[in-house]
Amino acid sequence: MNIYFVIAATFALLTCVGHFTIGIKSFLTPMLDANFDPIAQKIMQCVFHYVSVFLVMSTLVLYACGLEMVSIMQGYGLVLFIALNYLLFAVWQIYIGFFSDIESPFKSLFQWFFFAAISFFTLLGVFQSL
Repeated sequence: MNIYFVIAATFALLTCVGHFTIGIKSFLTPMLDANFDPIAQKIMQCVFHYVSVFLVMSTLVLYACGLEMVSIMQGYGLVLFIALNYLLFAVWQIYIGFFSDIESPFKSLFQWFFFAAISFFTLLGVFQSL
């Protein structure tokens, strides 16, 4: 068992739960109720669900690799891809928060912490399995 992948998967599961609860309540529903171009609304709804699929699939892959349901050689590329994606999610959110006009941006844009933790523990898991 790769404990680092399991820890990363647990952070990813928490991210999924937040996405499907707070994200739908605080982002998706208000965005769909707002008065702006319906095409842009549907595109943003699609983007929300694209992210949903990525979050769920990466959580499942991390658990499968962490519980050794998939050999490390088969999962190696997948977990590196997942780590890179989450790292880039964190970097972009920190960058946007740093240059935004939002009051206390790192409190409002808190997901970067979960993204960075998932990436960090996934990379630790990769290095452990080398």
